[in-house]
Amino acid sequence: MNYHETINFLFEQLPMYQRTGASAYKNNLDNSLALDKWFNHPHKNFKTIHIAGTNGKGSVSSMLASILQESGYKTGLYTSPHLRDFRERIKINGQMIPEEKVVDFVSENNEIINKIKPSFFEMTVAMAFNYFEKSKVDIAVIETGLGGRLDSTNIITPILSIITNIGFDHLALLGNTLLKIAKEKSGIIKKGVPVVIGQFQENVFDFLFEKALYLNAHLSIADENYKAVVATSCEKYKSVNIFKGSEFYFSGLKLPLLGDYQLKNLQTTMQAVENLQKSGFSISADNISKGIKNVIINTGLEGRWQIISKNPTIICDTGHNEDGIREVVSQLAKIEFQQLHFVFGSVNDKDLTKIFSLLPQHATYYFTKANIPRSLDTKTLQKNASLFGLHGECYESVTEAVAAAKINADKNDLIFIGGSTFVVAEII
Repeated sequence: MNYHETINFLFEQLPMYQRTGASAYKNNLDNSLALDKWFNHPHKNFKTIHIAGTNGKGSVSSMLASILQESGYKTGLYTSPHLRDFRERIKINGQMIPEEKVVDFVSENNEIINKIKPSFFEMTVAMAFNYFEKSKVDIAVIETGLGGRLDSTNIITPILSIITNIGFDHLALLGNTLLKIAKEKSGIIKKGVPVVIGQFQENVFDFLFEKALYLNAHLSIADENYKAVVATSCEKYKSVNIFKGSEFYFSGLKLPLLGDYQLKNLQTTMQAVENLQKSGFSISADNISKGIKNVIINTGLEGRWQIISKNPTIICDTGHNEDGIREVVSQLAKIEFQQLHFVFGSVNDKDLTKIFSLLPQHATYYFTKANIPRSLDTKTLQKNASLFGLHGECYESVTEAVAAAKINADKNDLIFIGGSTFVVAEII
């Protein structure tokens, strides 16, 4: 098979959560452990950092990988989902895994793939760990896909675990309370391995603290130790000052990720870097500064409060759950514009009640769906949104919806595209 045929095989033959939902979710690590044994436990031959959380884990993963790369370490980065190209999921020093490596992996390991019939995600994790080992990375930053305890990545013993935050998402699989979700995500906490918690959250902290204490995992709370404050801002970056405790720590750090929520992710990253420095990693202030400034260049991170064009301004963001949408709406409220055009789509297994209650009623909506089986029907989306005073027309593709918004928008208007990572992926 060539690359195109290989990718089609992966998408069409292996169960894929992002496309089909819960039917692709495995409630055990059996396949991941079988694949790990087949490849002779490749993750044991390089250091890892493991990152879970409801929001922000992709951004924190990218910031850390960029800083490590600027510090001279050969750095692997495993994230999900991808926006444009499957190979975005597996990178070394910002370079995607070559097409021929993907083809070779599938063809050379057809026996085990046919035997255990792994999910798309299980197979991709195995591919990443195998590629990182063969490429002799110094360290790999590993983002969980869903939850933590039963996530396919949770076969590693990292040198540092990070939980960015605990919020409501994937309730059918992870639980319908924050405590239940915390129990799943805390599954990445390992015995004797330090853990960074991005945000202090009173309703789950006692549980996380007790678990870390039981496992002798030193716990640090990022937003109690670090504070990121915007000094100035322009279209390309925010200039951020960092305080460590009450003391001035960093001045004018250039952050090209423009979402206000990225300040929380930056604080989490700073705490993680401190932990790495204490464990012997050589990371200088200059490495941190360059790593943050070059995070998009070094990792290819996209879709986070990304300004696509001007006149009218078009912005997209992958925020897709209650906390993510709340951050989006908060930042939209700070922008001056004449009229808001909101291109919105979602998946069919998400409770949108709380999200609809957050969305601005004054916007003109363009209800749409991404080209995946899991997308919510536009008419259903429109009907349910109308109950919350959100009104607009239906469009059967993201391209059509964006085109209609562009036709209707004046140069002083704002077009926002979001609601789903997969909607954003189609316009990036």
